[in-house]
Amino acid sequence: MNEPTRPNPDALLARVERELNQSNKGKLKIFFGAAAGVGKTYAMLLAAHTKRTENIDVLVGLVETHERQETISVLQGLELLPPKLVNHRGAVLREFDLDQALKRRPTLILVDELAHSNAPGCRHPKRWQDVEELLNAGIDVYSTLNVQHLESLNDDVSQVTGVQVKETIPDTIFELADEVELIDLPPDDLLVRLKEGKVYLPQQAEWAMQHFFRKGNLIALRELSLRLTADRVDAQMQDYRDDHAIRDVWQVGERLLVCIGSNAIAERLVRAGKRLATSLHAQCIVVYVETPELQRLPAERRDAVLKVLRLAEQLGIETVTLSALVISDAVLNFARVRNVSKIVLGKPGRRGWKRWLLGSVVDVLISDAHNINIYLLGSPRDDSLEQADRKHGNVTKATLASYPWDRTRKRWSGWFWAVATPVCCSLLAWLMAGQFEAANLVMIYLLGVVFVATRFGREASVLASVLSVAAFDFFFVSPALTFAVADAQYLVTFLIMLLVSLVISHLTSNMRSQAKVAAHRERRASVLYALSEELATCRTLTDAARVATRHIKAEFGGANVLLFPMEDGRIAYPLDPPVTESLRGCDLSVAQWVFDNGQMAGQGTDTLPGANAVFLPMPGFRGVIGVLALRAANLRRVFLPEQRRLLDTFISQIAQAIERVRFAEEAQQNSMRIESEVLRNSLLSAISHDLRTPLASIVGAASTLVENDAHLSVDDRQELSLTIYDEALRMSNLTNNILDMARLDAGQVQLNRQWYPLDEVIGAALTRMTKRLQGRTIKVKLPDVLTLAHLDAVLIEQVLINFLENACKYTPSDSVIDIMAERSLHTIKITVADRGAGIPAGEEDKLFDKFYRLKREGTQSGAGLGLAICKAIVNAHGGVIGANNRQGGGAQFFFILPADEMPPTMSEELISDEYRQTGYCNH
Repeated sequence: MNEPTRPNPDALLARVERELNQSNKGKLKIFFGAAAGVGKTYAMLLAAHTKRTENIDVLVGLVETHERQETISVLQGLELLPPKLVNHRGAVLREFDLDQALKRRPTLILVDELAHSNAPGCRHPKRWQDVEELLNAGIDVYSTLNVQHLESLNDDVSQVTGVQVKETIPDTIFELADEVELIDLPPDDLLVRLKEGKVYLPQQAEWAMQHFFRKGNLIALRELSLRLTADRVDAQMQDYRDDHAIRDVWQVGERLLVCIGSNAIAERLVRAGKRLATSLHAQCIVVYVETPELQRLPAERRDAVLKVLRLAEQLGIETVTLSALVISDAVLNFARVRNVSKIVLGKPGRRGWKRWLLGSVVDVLISDAHNINIYLLGSPRDDSLEQADRKHGNVTKATLASYPWDRTRKRWSGWFWAVATPVCCSLLAWLMAGQFEAANLVMIYLLGVVFVATRFGREASVLASVLSVAAFDFFFVSPALTFAVADAQYLVTFLIMLLVSLVISHLTSNMRSQAKVAAHRERRASVLYALSEELATCRTLTDAARVATRHIKAEFGGANVLLFPMEDGRIAYPLDPPVTESLRGCDLSVAQWVFDNGQMAGQGTDTLPGANAVFLPMPGFRGVIGVLALRAANLRRVFLPEQRRLLDTFISQIAQAIERVRFAEEAQQNSMRIESEVLRNSLLSAISHDLRTPLASIVGAASTLVENDAHLSVDDRQELSLTIYDEALRMSNLTNNILDMARLDAGQVQLNRQWYPLDEVIGAALTRMTKRLQGRTIKVKLPDVLTLAHLDAVLIEQVLINFLENACKYTPSDSVIDIMAERSLHTIKITVADRGAGIPAGEEDKLFDKFYRLKREGTQSGAGLGLAICKAIVNAHGGVIGANNRQGGGAQFFFILPADEMPPTMSEELISDEYRQTGYCNH
């Protein structure tokens, strides 16, 4: 029967999601090489010419020619995007202009040197981030990359070449590329190009050949680039096989699968598989299939399996633990999914009639593993096996004697019920005898077998099956009370009854095991969901650490703590532990080793096993971000395969949450830096403009007084002196506004709230504006009754003065200014209205932004801080401020203050002495 070719639903769903995510994005093609000078840029430009002949809109965003004539010549005929010129430390740098590229929006754009670091002042610090934005905008991108710029290979390249590469890109960018074209050049040919000056200038080329471009370095870099490209091709082939539900193994590359079990030959299998994989230059995978039967193994044998899996990991082998009912089916399915070419196993342990009757995993694999080569490892002599069994804890008398007491008690309990259940069934059947047929009595015994199998497992149910057959024969088959059988037909009945009992026992036992596995998986899914749900709501690093510590303690027991590096890279305890039960007193030197090497160490491992806790690295997007120190109450809860996978998943989710929090904090800090930069530029622009104008007037008037004093009349001197005074006063006001704004932003202004009559606050502001308001008509409309307001009179006067200055600045000198005060049940509203040109549509809210100035012909604009100061003052009072156009023309500015407090009875003592001293009370 042919195997179904229907795609796996999960794989199909993942494929659909991947295609949906990429449908609106541009395509990225990377021209990949081992070193500079192999011809990546040249090949990219040739490919661009080919696309241009296909009537595709091609734009050269930025190409580094390095003065190579062959690159410059092939650049001819392509449209070039003007570079963005950035002044950095006195030098003018050419950078990629991302904004102009997005505005031009070509179909295909060329952006050279993907790992380049942008100059300060560009939108993104890295060029690969520019490329990401282009791809998200739906623009296809061609780019170039050398192998030494991949983050994961940075240490390897540094070890080989002795050069630490600073500019790197995340491997995820390389993996997300839709196409990678390897531009390969033999090292000797590259050295010839270097000597001919086709890569660097002669002086630079000589130095490069003695350092980075040594032949050995180039050979190693070439091998790295070839292997990386081959791995990428293999991944593409695997995706194609998954997308098209191809189950047959394709013999295009060597991949070795080593199958181990809970026996003494497991370690030899791992070592032999590693040697074979090394000789074949193949990837090696060790797989352990855990069946319900293997889950019931004693702790010693399961610990032996863990030891073998850790040995495989130390040898650099990928380890996988599978859960299945049938070992051969799980191994075959996994081998087909991973496109395994060779399987290594030990010789079958069953021999003779057991192998013929019960079968063997090896026989099934040899029969069903088409296009996969099977390698069998020879077994040692029987006496050696016996010694190894004792070493690894296989079933011997010593092992049986070391079983935990609760396990032994449970087994004896099962055997007791295996005997008691047939006895009870016999008593019930004895009461039914004579009234029911013998077949119905058999059902009673089968029901008892089901009960024993459901509650106590396979061993007890098998014993119950045998005893049930014997009891039925002894009590209910003629002649009764003997095991003799008068009618030979009952022998068939006994056989069928025994077989049915055994089948029921086996199926029920498997169902019980599967139910336990399903319950364990459901619990695992629920704890992972609970962890991820809580981590998703965390906004700070402390919150994430608190959630992580609590969930790890609940699942694995003991105490734990998350350790993170300080600025100098040293691991340290958190200053504020997330919970009081956090682990204290663990060896930080072990944690530092784990952080530096990215490997597990400590208690229960082969690295620094004397530590008082087990330390696990927390890998993230940027490498290891921290260390989990766990002092478990029972190490088996950590090192069992299923528990280890759960812990790894915990660590992965915790690391992702912590990185998300850090990225959010970095984004917020970057946003604040950008806003500060914008404000700083606006401030410098405003100050440079608003100080330059009065300074020019002051300098001009002062120079006239100094140079032509004898020829000036008294009126001219008076006018020039008044000009100097007015402009100096203007500069003083600007400086005061800036200082006031800084104090308000910093929260350094303390409100001096007292009860003041509203008409006196308005009158004080009008008194201070008397000179500026000369010749204008001011109409004031106040409530009929005396209104008291709880406010800081000095600051509110400043708000009114700024409103009045705005009205004077943007209205004719003979126009009317209206001041209106209204009192409602809970608020006080004060409005200053004019009959000027009004406010342009959409500008109402912008007027209160810092450094925003409304430009009008014939008006002298300020620094744009007056209304921003008003907004800060009103907000400090808990009020709101706004502006709009009034009916009939003109603008009106208003603010509303809360008035929920009950004012005291008006008396002379309520007016503060400080306010009386201003002289505005009797205005």
